[in-house]
Amino acid sequence: MTGTAAAVWQISAGPAARSYADVFLKHGVALIGPGDAGPWTPERGDEVFEGSFVRRFARDIADGDIVLLRTGLARIAAVGIVVGGYEYANAFDDVNGWDLQHARRVRWARLPSEHEFSSTVFGADPPRCSRVWHPDAVDYAKRFVNSPPTHWQSALLPGLPRTPQNCRFVIEAKRLGAGVEAALEQAQGYVAALGGACDVIVTDGIRYRLYDGRRSFAPVAYANLARLKQSADKCFARLRRP
Repeated sequence: MTGTAAAVWQISAGPAARSYADVFLKHGVALIGPGDAGPWTPERGDEVFEGSFVRRFARDIADGDIVLLRTGLARIAAVGIVVGGYEYANAFDDVNGWDLQHARRVRWARLPSEHEFSSTVFGADPPRCSRVWHPDAVDYAKRFVNSPPTHWQSALLPGLPRTPQNCRFVIEAKRLGAGVEAALEQAQGYVAALGGACDVIVTDGIRYRLYDGRRSFAPVAYANLARLKQSADKCFARLRRP
């Protein structure tokens, strides 16, 4: 159970036409932008981040606080509990067109159906993220996390996308007609920077050559979309492999 001292926050899931609520729920995160300016640090002023929202998100939200995932002026889709501290996650540099790299890990419980409060508990014009003080919203949040079932509060957090351990391919693309084989060395450098082992694909958009990252980057498959041959199946099959 979450302690009675836990603060309650609301965070927007974006406009209805470009909602990213499913991203929050799938990856166990709460995200906020603008993120392209880089990580927040105490030395960086609010003007870098177009206001104080990022600072409050990074500094003031605490481990164990409660978060309401807001999908409308007074409507929420999930209740969550914050896990750990602020992170800058470049994996979220493009979420439906938004740069949302400022992240907090959250264990979310999706509601069976969205809950709408009977009044404007988040204010008439809710900001992207803010502390919730309205007694109706605070009471709802705390009753929810302190009522069964509570198994979601100790569930494992899902992995973040585009982390090195999840990388299957590094793709190096060259201009049409370029010699793709010469691009292997550059792609190998990207694999080394990831710190893992994964396959490499070099392509000019028509020709695709695949190298096995676990066999010293030996060439293992090739496809030419303009001159398709039966042997190209091996390349396509490898790309589809889970």
